[in-house]
Amino acid sequence: MNNPQRRNALTPSMITLMAQAWDEIDSNLDIRVAILTGEGSSYCVGGDLADGWMVRKSSDKSPEPQPERKSGGSVITDGLLLTRSLATPLIAAVNGACLGGGCEMLQQTDIRIAEEHAVFGLPEAKWGLIAGAGSTVRLKRQIPYTKAMEMILTGEPLTAAEAYHFGLVGHVVPTGRSLEKAREIATKVCANGPLAVRNAKASIVASGWLDEDDARQIEQRFVVEVMRSADAKEGLAAFRDKRPPRWTGR
Repeated sequence: MNNPQRRNALTPSMITLMAQAWDEIDSNLDIRVAILTGEGSSYCVGGDLADGWMVRKSSDKSPEPQPERKSGGSVITDGLLLTRSLATPLIAAVNGACLGGGCEMLQQTDIRIAEEHAVFGLPEAKWGLIAGAGSTVRLKRQIPYTKAMEMILTGEPLTAAEAYHFGLVGHVVPTGRSLEKAREIATKVCANGPLAVRNAKASIVASGWLDEDDARQIEQRFVVEVMRSADAKEGLAAFRDKRPPRWTGR
């Protein structure tokens, strides 16, 4: 996210470019992992409240028509990762303030690294707004219910240490080291079978919070595809021959 003079506050043009980036990432199988971070000293402080575009958009009775997208959402909701989940693993390298829409997009990433000075918050209620880009649905599923309620209803932020304690992020690193850590993890993911990685993520996302029996049926669809793949045969051969695997993604 590259709007450092506004602490990477989100504008419609930024979000449109992000939607295009997500499309490119998922359509290119040579891209094994994506990393989302912010330019400068902030990750993303949410929508640009000074511009007021979010309120205009939500109250617009005749919005401009937008091309239909596969997700069923709009360019804006797709760009914000509200109506889509990437097939490609997405790592967040949180290098500073992660607020509002930035924190809502964070909830749709898969692996999360925070620098020790980062803060995480949903301050929308302080300005008469609502954290409505997924937080009222997702946050209570990712951290304890009562803490999710407190974040959304008070608008007060969490420190990086608190975010780690409640499970919102998986790593806390020194200032300036989030992208390095993200790349370290990305390298490990890229070393694995690409079909296995994509199907594992797809199974986790598709099964969601279904009951175990229904979730297992979904899991099996992805497992069968992987176990019948050329990559699975190659992985076993590489193990047997004591050599690095040569993945084809098939």
